[in-house]
Amino acid sequence: MTSTHEQSPPVPDTLDALLSPEWLTRALGARFPGVRISRVTPGPVVSRMSTNARFSIEAEGGLPPGLPADLCGKGYFTEATWPTRATGVYEVSFYRHLAARTGVRTLRSLYADIAPETRHGVVITEDVVAQGATFLDATSDYSPDLTAESLTQLAKLHAATWADPALGTADWLAPRLDSHMRARGVKEIRGNFESEIGAGVPSEVRDPERLFAVYRALTEQAPWEAPWTVVHGDPHVGNVYLDGDGRPAFLDWQLVQRGPWYLDVGYHIASTLSVEDRRRTEEDLLRHYLDRLRAEGVEAPSWDEARQGVRRGIVHGFYLWAITLMVAPAITTVLQHRLGTAAADHDAFAAVDL
Repeated sequence: MTSTHEQSPPVPDTLDALLSPEWLTRALGARFPGVRISRVTPGPVVSRMSTNARFSIEAEGGLPPGLPADLCGKGYFTEATWPTRATGVYEVSFYRHLAARTGVRTLRSLYADIAPETRHGVVITEDVVAQGATFLDATSDYSPDLTAESLTQLAKLHAATWADPALGTADWLAPRLDSHMRARGVKEIRGNFESEIGAGVPSEVRDPERLFAVYRALTEQAPWEAPWTVVHGDPHVGNVYLDGDGRPAFLDWQLVQRGPWYLDVGYHIASTLSVEDRRRTEEDLLRHYLDRLRAEGVEAPSWDEARQGVRRGIVHGFYLWAITLMVAPAITTVLQHRLGTAAADHDAFAAVDL
């Protein structure tokens, strides 16, 4: 994939390059012709799986309408993250091709491009923190009402892409659930389950080999299910933020792909809420999601199909967090407990044919 604008500059491979006034003038000039960035003030930088750098800009003669002063750049600029730079291809492609079209509440992208030589994907978005947004994690309070609203956003995404033939051949949306099994598996699951991190996982689902086998079967079956849609792929509460008006919005689209709707919905309900809140509200939340699909013009799954799908979606989320290593233990502990308990409550392993 190459640049969408002939005049766009090369995609930067260092953070210093991204933060230079000269590069930003060219990068932002594709969307805001004539803008000349005169000053860049770096802000906080967070580097984990990727690098997220907040910064502010000034321009000669002032900033044009639509270009905020406070921005955030995301790329894979560190020695540790550079080998995974192609992960950004999927997120860049989402912002370039689907974000505006679907209407799902997410970050507004001002630049998104991929280096054809290195496959490094870089995105510049508005800095929503400067607009009063709050980023979340599994230790944040998240109510059933908020989950209903974020399910509304997922329904919007799913309905807008439901079995869309124009997306059926897009390479960047090809199903890739099996990628999660290539580098991590039974060893990592066992390490988590035998540590304090996995102490809250119920005994019924504490079998690493069985979880691995069930997820492998799911990765083989899910890509062939119809109808498919475009799924976020990793919609836990840490990939949600509350905008300045307190409304849920999604970010971190690295796992976006074609797949059955339930990969998002079962995972989202089980991961956003405490066990008690989920048990009390999950059926109402599932009905809400199905109602929103219908309101968007989609023939929603039947109730029995939906309940079965949710069980399979729980398996997806549980596996992703069972293999997780590079996240604060307090967060991984909460999510393994929530998702593992949901898997036990719903006998989720039995929802996948081996």
